[in-house]
Amino acid sequence: MSMSLKFPTIYLLPTHIEPDKLSGLESQIPTLTHDINEASIVLGKISNRERAKFELRRKKIVTEDIHPPPVSLPSQETQRDDQSPPPKRRKLSNPASAGSTRHARSITASDEDESLDDGVNTHSMAGGNDQGLSGIVEKDDRSIIKVVKLSWFVDSLAQGSLLPIDDYLIYQSRKTQQQAVTRAPPDPNEILRRARQEGDTDRTTSKGSLAHVYTSASQHSRNPAHIKRPALVHESTSEHERRAHLPPIPDYLHTTYSCQRPTPFNPPNDPFIQELKEVRTLRTLEGDDVGIRAYSTSIASIAAYPYLISHPDEVARLPGCGDKIAALYQQWKVNGTLEEVEDAKTDPKMSVLQLFYDIWGVAATTAREFYRKGWRDLEDIIEYGWDDLSRVQQIGLKYYDELQEKIARSEVEEIGQIIFSHANKIRKGFQMVIVGGYRRGKAESGDVDVVLSHPDAAATFDFVVDIVNSLEKENYITHTLIMSTKNSERGQTPLAWKGQDRKAGSGFDTLDKALVVWQNPRWDKAASAKNPHPHRRVDIIISPWKTAGCAVIGWTGGTTFQRDLRRYCKRVMSLKFDSSGVRSRKDGTWMDLESDSSGPAPDMLTAEKRVFERLGLEWRPPEERCTG
Repeated sequence: MSMSLKFPTIYLLPTHIEPDKLSGLESQIPTLTHDINEASIVLGKISNRERAKFELRRKKIVTEDIHPPPVSLPSQETQRDDQSPPPKRRKLSNPASAGSTRHARSITASDEDESLDDGVNTHSMAGGNDQGLSGIVEKDDRSIIKVVKLSWFVDSLAQGSLLPIDDYLIYQSRKTQQQAVTRAPPDPNEILRRARQEGDTDRTTSKGSLAHVYTSASQHSRNPAHIKRPALVHESTSEHERRAHLPPIPDYLHTTYSCQRPTPFNPPNDPFIQELKEVRTLRTLEGDDVGIRAYSTSIASIAAYPYLISHPDEVARLPGCGDKIAALYQQWKVNGTLEEVEDAKTDPKMSVLQLFYDIWGVAATTAREFYRKGWRDLEDIIEYGWDDLSRVQQIGLKYYDELQEKIARSEVEEIGQIIFSHANKIRKGFQMVIVGGYRRGKAESGDVDVVLSHPDAAATFDFVVDIVNSLEKENYITHTLIMSTKNSERGQTPLAWKGQDRKAGSGFDTLDKALVVWQNPRWDKAASAKNPHPHRRVDIIISPWKTAGCAVIGWTGGTTFQRDLRRYCKRVMSLKFDSSGVRSRKDGTWMDLESDSSGPAPDMLTAEKRVFERLGLEWRPPEERCTG
């Protein structure tokens, strides 16, 4: 049936397709190409626009959106106040606007399905020999590429006709001038000549073998005149032998969940990992959520690999790495750096975005918004946008330089001890764990995070207010950025999970907490009239005793460890984990993982270990959760 349908040239993305099913799918596509540059359609088992753009970048396909950005209509007030002409509509060939990049992070899968109207009338392309296919190929423009859901091909086969792609289209773009490839159609006479030549060469082989090759469903796509074969990797005999003797991958690295494996603080490949982190930061500044997750996964895998990498093949076989990260390793090994990182250092825009992103309280989305407004330094924000900043952002800007300074372990411990002393001065029996990067072994921290708890539930009720008042009275806290008492407001009862339809953010880490700015008020006033101690960022978290173990795990990190712990709980255990407890995804009820037959855990660290055990995870000390 598939041979009778006139499909356009198709490239099949292997992402999320099981290897044993991939070859079967390929054999059903009569116009399959293994060179994505030749494809009019890219089929993929993916569902959102950002993932599609990420996959094209992985294949080194540079594109630009071909739809114009939406034009905001001026209000009546604007029309009265501004007599300037309306903004001109951008040409279709222009790169995507900064505004579209700014909104990229806020798009959800459902939003993307509604935002695919690009102003191009795809229905007008149907007709003739297209068998009802809507907008698949623009006959005079081979630079357009469309990423389409795999279900379009499967459904077309089932229906026996090519279905319109409108409901299956994920992303449509135009290859940039340097990327667009125009190839002359293959000469039929040349194909026949090569076929005869191959037949003469293979006459000594079994007669049935040639017939088998040319009746293969995928033969059309594998003809040398139709595809560009990948270049061979040139390597000497010694290199081949070295590959054959690569160190074995440890059993624990066969899992995709970093919470199931040890990831040390000082991995042997840390210099390469630091370069990958720089690329991930660039993805953050660009608003590329898919890229951020992909690089985080790769970094965590390499950080858990116990051997010093000597060959790109060692990288390619690790979970979440593949050929792209292997190629980056080869580039780094040859040059000592990555080209993208070096280019970003001389890119004025990226430098400005990084400057804004480093302001406490300014996310990457806000940094891009500042840049879009034409601001290029901190003075611009102060002069033109100060009144529009939140109080947290104003404080972050005021103490910008001080808050960039790292905090030594000794100072972290000193701040923690002061908080602990004040807590027990208010009510004896409080326990405390310093969490965050300090607990994972960092020599310096960006801020100080502490979790306080008490075996008596009455002691933790509204305690965050008492501890902040006590520290403010002695001038340790100069500013309270955020004060949350949500947990006390609901009687410290663990919040039931509200299910998939809950609003974003509801129920996430609803522990009582205070995010404050701290400054040591003690100094030699004879030597200096002004306090010489820098301001520091400090987070004080109050957890009820029955969920203290979850709070310690959640606030210890690292980020990818926490992400994978949540994924593991969801997919393997049918549970929802966050710092305020564990809930069942079946009925939403809270699960007590920290008590046993004798009652609650005797201390916060025992409670933490019980959570690991009852989630079916091997205990990992904080120094082995350094996933980057």
